[in-house]
Amino acid sequence: MRRILPSLPIVALVMSGMLAACKPPELTEAEKKTVASLSLSALPPLPADPTNKYADLPAAAAFGATLFFEQRLSRNGDVACGTCHLIDRQFQDDLPLAKGITTTNRRTMPLADVARSPFLFWDGRRDSLWAQALTPLEDAREHGGNRTLYAHFIKAHLADRYERIFGPLPDLEGLPANAGPLGNAAEKAAWAGMSEEQRQTISRVFSNLGKAIAAFERSIVHEKTRFDRFADAVTAGKTPEGEAALSDEEIYGLRLFVGKANCIECHNGPRFTDDHFHNTGIPAVAGLPEDLGRETAVKQVQNDPFNCLGAFSDAGPEACGELRFMVTSGPQLTRAYKTPSLRGAAGRPPYMHAGQIKRLEDVVDHYVRAPASPSGKSEVVPLSISERERAALIAFLKTISD
Repeated sequence: MRRILPSLPIVALVMSGMLAACKPPELTEAEKKTVASLSLSALPPLPADPTNKYADLPAAAAFGATLFFEQRLSRNGDVACGTCHLIDRQFQDDLPLAKGITTTNRRTMPLADVARSPFLFWDGRRDSLWAQALTPLEDAREHGGNRTLYAHFIKAHLADRYERIFGPLPDLEGLPANAGPLGNAAEKAAWAGMSEEQRQTISRVFSNLGKAIAAFERSIVHEKTRFDRFADAVTAGKTPEGEAALSDEEIYGLRLFVGKANCIECHNGPRFTDDHFHNTGIPAVAGLPEDLGRETAVKQVQNDPFNCLGAFSDAGPEACGELRFMVTSGPQLTRAYKTPSLRGAAGRPPYMHAGQIKRLEDVVDHYVRAPASPSGKSEVVPLSISERERAALIAFLKTISD
C-alpha cells in the first residue's frame, strides 16, 4: 500500500502552529508598564543633599576620591575605604564579612547609586552618605582612627586641598595627637580633657572629611545592563533585538519576578530596592553577637551627632522628614535589614547581611522554604515554584548583572 505524505505547505503550517504554541505570550500592557518602571531610564536625576552643601562640588568630589583611597586614614596605615569597596568588584569585596583592621559583623555593601538611599548601612543607622562615611573611620574594626588623629593628618598632608574647599583649618597647637569620643580609654580621656569649643571644632573638620567622601561616592552609579536595553525597547514600542533581546527563559523569569514570585514587592524601581527594612528569616551567624538589625539602629541614628538634625548638618529641620518621621518601634523592626539592590547581585556572592547564603540558587531556595526568623517574625511566606521557574528567575537576575 502506497504511503501518502502530506504536502510541504501542510507540514509548514503544522510546524508553524507548534512553534507558536511554544512561544511565550507577549507582555501585557500592565507588564510593559512595570518593566518600564524598572529601567535605569526611569531613574530621576540625583537629588541634592541638603545636609551637605559640598555634595555636588567637583573639588570636593576630587578631594573625597583621595580620601577614599588614602590608607593613612587608619590606625595601622593599611586600610582605606577602597580596601573593602573595590572598584573592579562593584565597590564591594566578595567576602561574607568585611575585613578592615579586623573582621566586622556585616558584609560590605556595593556603592552604586547609594547616594539615593535615605538610610545607610544594612540596618540604616546613619541618615546621610557623609554620616555613613565617617562611621568606619572611628570603628576599631575598620579604620580604627580618631578625630584629632585625622585633623592632624589633614593639617600635615592635605591642608591646601582641604582649605580650598572648606576654609581655614583650626589651630591644632596643643591638641592631643589621639583623642576622640569612640576611641580607647586613653583617647576618650584625652577627648574629655578638651574644651567643648575644641571638640566642636575638631568634629567640624571630621564632618567635612565625610562630606568630601560622600561627594565622591555620589559619582558612583549603575551602568545600563541587557535588561535596561530590553526595557527601553519595550517602552519605545520596538521589538528588542541584538543586545536588547532577552531569551524566552529570561522573559519567563521576568514575568515571575513581577508576578507569581512577587520579588518586586521589595525589589522595585530602577534600583531594584524599596530602601526599606524587612525581616526575611535570614539565619544568625554562629560566633557573632546577636544582631537585631533595624530595632537597634533607630536609636543609633537618632543619637548620631552627625544626623540631619545635628549641628554639623547643612540642612534645616524641614529637610529632615525621613529622620523625624521614621518608624522607631514595633515588632517589624526586629532583625529587619535593608533591601539590597539586585543590580549586579548575580555577580557578587555571598548574599545577605552577613554572607549567610553562598549561591544565588540558595537564595531562591530560602524564599521557597521561608524558614522562621531566629527572632522577630519573618515577612516571607513559602513560595511555590518549580525547578524550571527557579532557573528562569536566576536567568532573569543575570540580565541585570552585566
